[in-house]
Amino acid sequence: MNILVIGSGGREHALAWKIKQSPQCGQLFVAPGNAGTASVAQNINIDVEDFEKLGKLAIEKRIELIVVGPEGALVKGIRDYFEADPSLSHILMVGPGKSGARLEGSKDFSKQFMVRNGIPTGKAKTFTANQINEAYQYLETLQPPFVLKADGLAAGKGVVICASKEEAQEVIREMLEDKKFGDASSKVLVEEFLEGIELSVFVMTDGKNYAILPEAKDYKRIGEKDTGPNTGGMGAVSPVVFADVTFMKKVEEKVIKPTIAGLAKENIPYKGFVFIGLMNVKGEPFVIEYNARMGDPETQVVLPRIDSDFVELLIQTAKGELTSTPVPQKDKVAMTVVMVAEGYPGSYEKGKVIQGLNKTTNGLVFHAGTKENNSEVITNGGRVLAVTGTGSNLNEASQEAYQLISSIHWDGLYFRKDIGDDLKKWSGSL
Repeated sequence: MNILVIGSGGREHALAWKIKQSPQCGQLFVAPGNAGTASVAQNINIDVEDFEKLGKLAIEKRIELIVVGPEGALVKGIRDYFEADPSLSHILMVGPGKSGARLEGSKDFSKQFMVRNGIPTGKAKTFTANQINEAYQYLETLQPPFVLKADGLAAGKGVVICASKEEAQEVIREMLEDKKFGDASSKVLVEEFLEGIELSVFVMTDGKNYAILPEAKDYKRIGEKDTGPNTGGMGAVSPVVFADVTFMKKVEEKVIKPTIAGLAKENIPYKGFVFIGLMNVKGEPFVIEYNARMGDPETQVVLPRIDSDFVELLIQTAKGELTSTPVPQKDKVAMTVVMVAEGYPGSYEKGKVIQGLNKTTNGLVFHAGTKENNSEVITNGGRVLAVTGTGSNLNEASQEAYQLISSIHWDGLYFRKDIGDDLKKWSGSL
């Protein structure tokens, strides 16, 4: 079948790479794609939120399956657009409609959804610009540190953890009055801080049944030892050593099942991925957030560990024919390290020539912010590459990833050198 992946990041390169391996994949297209996706698919330069052009492309290329990568297109209703057009409604799509994408598009909606459906989560309250004093008063009911979340989409950067009440008051003011994150922070959640260790669990669902994919732990802060501002993600590891059978059973019973049941109960159709951001608090799972798509850079460690025909899973999800059977996983560890442009997550320059990409070596290089310029590959974003190593343990995966990184260069590149170190200390064997 002809398949279209929508997006241009490392997640979409990883999706295209995995989809291409399936015998069910005919022609593969990515819109708009990047320099990496061009090696496994045909890039089509269409913006992810230009639904009209994407619809025309789907007809022209006889697309039978669409996989939506980024959250923006989902929140703005790409599924709704296709379903409303008789010439497009027959095309299978992985990704929820507007109503389901609210799980990610509104932190306030998702928090209330968790509360309504008895899903364990931290206590929180939402405030608008005319409720700043009330927000300050709510801080008095919590213990520091404080978690502040912009309600809408903020490219993974809309969460701020404040050590003191004074800092939290200033950030609340910046978000609500100064519109620090634009319309995304027209509402702000003030949330209790959960003490624990974070991980992400990924589920595919057709609204009735679900399939659990390999879990991952990502690293959001720009600096080593988790310092500095949040980013879209600086690295990831899968599997997660502390997510043992007992813990994952709790996740399934206390989080996944009530989430899928809640969607059905609230008449929210959902055919796609549910990304569940969790905190392991003394062995108990608490939900921090939902996303309505796969994570980035977690996709770059999750997909290499899936030991089955991924396209078959996508088709079953899109058709509403998913069976709740375990997804076969490879018995190996995957680790990805994100290489970013100097200055990220603040301002940065584009157009730097990347050298060393063609060196034959072990590991996988997933492109994110890249594009082709004549015969060269140049930087075209803040997060530029995600380099994934695999091995029988975390040390081997780490060694492969960092060895591959050492052969790649551009002016001003930066990456964290401590991805996975906390998990090595956790277990001793991984």
